Amino acid sequence: MALHDLPGGRYRAADIELTRVGYGAMQLAGPGVFGPPKDHDAAIAVLREAIELGINHIDTADFYGPHVTNELIREALAPYPDDLHIVTKVGARRDEQGGWPHARTPAELREQVHDNLRRLGLDALDVVNLRVGGLQAPEPGSIAQQFEALAELRQQGLIRHLGLSTVSAEQLAEAQTIAPVVCVQNLYNIARREDDALVDLTARQGIAYVPYFPLGGFSPLQSDALESVAKRLEATPMTVALAWLLQRAPNMLLIPGTSSPAHLRENVAGAGLELPADAVAELDAIGG
Repeated sequence: MALHDLPGGRYRAADIELTRVGYGAMQLAGPGVFGPPKDHDAAIAVLREAIELGINHIDTADFYGPHVTNELIREALAPYPDDLHIVTKVGARRDEQGGWPHARTPAELREQVHDNLRRLGLDALDVVNLRVGGLQAPEPGSIAQQFEALAELRQQGLIRHLGLSTVSAEQLAEAQTIAPVVCVQNLYNIARREDDALVDLTARQGIAYVPYFPLGGFSPLQSDALESVAKRLEATPMTVALAWLLQRAPNMLLIPGTSSPAHLRENVAGAGLELPADAVAELDAIGG
């Protein structure tokens, strides 16, 4: 499949043109996003399959594993294709119990940026997202000190663009007084719609919105409406839920993750599904 044929089209964020369907590398690590993958060769294969399918952006973080996904990406794809864009995150670390404690002092953020550069084998990172809140929702408070630290690294040429993860509209506005923001990555899916207003705000401002865990915490079987629409369209509930996200807003970029090449192909093909208006109306009611 050629890049221009990829379902969902492409979206331009600043000077980067991205396929609206990307690949989230988190699931390449072991159980609980900890340790090496169960099948190393399959992890390498799925990354290479993503490139073959025309996907041109991969979402990762050095704290996945930790270090595992970045090392796999480098092994599988370096030297990188000219049009491949790797998006990473900083602001957390992994503890021995598998937790995700904050690591957001300026010194910690600088160290994480250099860790990402080293393990990915890059001179500069295309996009670095500052992870601010918890796993499920933003946490109140200023993010100026943290974002300023990343903005300094951007001025030094180590980062090309900055983004935010798990933030509120107020934190986005604060960050924008410091440096441009090209993307927001928050929890959002067909059932978890707390970010509806922020999706619309970022669309108006030309900022990419990237839902993480697009199906997380939500089993398609829990929704009769989703099941009904999927059956009517002769598609899987997951395919319909991903298609709904793409049709929700033009700035929506998907990063579904999988450790299976076959599942990756299904995600990409499913993203080309066009939902009719009556189906969209039914699905919108799920999160109402």
